[in-house]
Amino acid sequence: MMRRRTPLLTGCTALALALGATACGGGGPVSAGGGDQALSGQTVAVAGVWSGAEQKNFQKVLDAFTEKTGAKTQFVSTGDNVSTVVGSKIEGGNAPDVVMVPQVGVLQQFAGNGWLAPLSSATQKSVAANYAPVWKNYGSVKGTLYGLYFKAAHKSTVWYSPDALDQAGVQPPKTYDELLKAGHAVSDSGLAAFSVAGQDGWTLTDWFENVYLSQAGPEKYDALAAHELKWTDRSVVDALTTLGKLFEDKQLLAGGQKGALNTDFPGSVEKVFGPEPEAGMVYEGDFVAGVAKDQFGRKIGEDADFFPFPPVGTGEAPVVSGGDAAVVLKDGKNSKAGMALLEYLATPEAAAVWAEAGGFLSPNKKLDLASYGDDVTRTTAKSLIAAGDTVRFDMSDQAPAAFGGTKGAGEWKILQDFLRDPSDPKATAAQLETAAAKAYKG
Repeated sequence: MMRRRTPLLTGCTALALALGATACGGGGPVSAGGGDQALSGQTVAVAGVWSGAEQKNFQKVLDAFTEKTGAKTQFVSTGDNVSTVVGSKIEGGNAPDVVMVPQVGVLQQFAGNGWLAPLSSATQKSVAANYAPVWKNYGSVKGTLYGLYFKAAHKSTVWYSPDALDQAGVQPPKTYDELLKAGHAVSDSGLAAFSVAGQDGWTLTDWFENVYLSQAGPEKYDALAAHELKWTDRSVVDALTTLGKLFEDKQLLAGGQKGALNTDFPGSVEKVFGPEPEAGMVYEGDFVAGVAKDQFGRKIGEDADFFPFPPVGTGEAPVVSGGDAAVVLKDGKNSKAGMALLEYLATPEAAAVWAEAGGFLSPNKKLDLASYGDDVTRTTAKSLIAAGDTVRFDMSDQAPAAFGGTKGAGEWKILQDFLRDPSDPKATAAQLETAAAKAYKG
């Protein structure tokens, strides 16, 4: 679920004033001067997919940037179709300055279109010093760094109501088979086991990716992500078969398959942590905590908790990540000042603003873990940082947008159809390969 803004001055001086930086792309050291807010009067347009609690919390980061630099910000939510919306804005001469890009494939598409400005030397230094190399790799295209990963997601977390598991007499499961058994125990106690956000196709890709990474292993995961392995491969059919066992079991899904297909991501969290719970567990990333806390008043670690997505069969427990990369558009009215915003976003100071608000993880190693507001989030953040380069980035986010990032099309739509009828994994794999082959050629 993934989800962003900018200011102007004379490029290099703006960067220095924003951050006290001493280096800028193409220029020499510049003094920040004595507190003069030289970006005052400038407005930075930022586009991203965030809405609701996420947009509200990101606005706190932008407000901190405004306080520091004097630059105003203007955030526009694109919804899930960030590629289409941003492309239309560029064609219409109304390009935002900064876009928070939720998919590696979209970042690569934007760079391939010539829309992106390479990041400043100061931001590059911050990334080299403060981030695991994997984040630089995912933000780069053909060796040039275009994207700064500001917000990360730990997408191998299953969130649950401790009360629901207690009433069912089960502990957090350690294997995928135990997960299904625990689900039946929860169902027998009066609640559905899982709330699945089938209305949002991206959540279904996350389900698949965790199962696939654990069951097929990291090498095949990387090959499938690059489309060096066909989706008709037996490993894909096996993963769909495993996932289908859950999807076809009406006892496990809140509202059955039809109910799942009519539930969006916020609604899936509400069904577990809202005032009238309908399910005991909801699988999605760490950002579930922000919704449970901000919208439903849950105390993380007490009446909302998580366990790691359990390993499938003899595989290892998966660690799938996602993230939102800030990029600067060349056609933005204040793109030079957009660089100042990115230099700010690269600092632990900026990350701390959202960390304190909740529902956020930073890939920035320099962020003090004490900035996070609860022990559960601290533990999740520590796990993500500790994973370093062993993290596997969300597969659909690495794909071309037409396959892995477009509502009502490609992988999102095919997996929704699979949720509706999971009886033929082989046919679903063939449909996925047809769609992938077309998108990767394009």
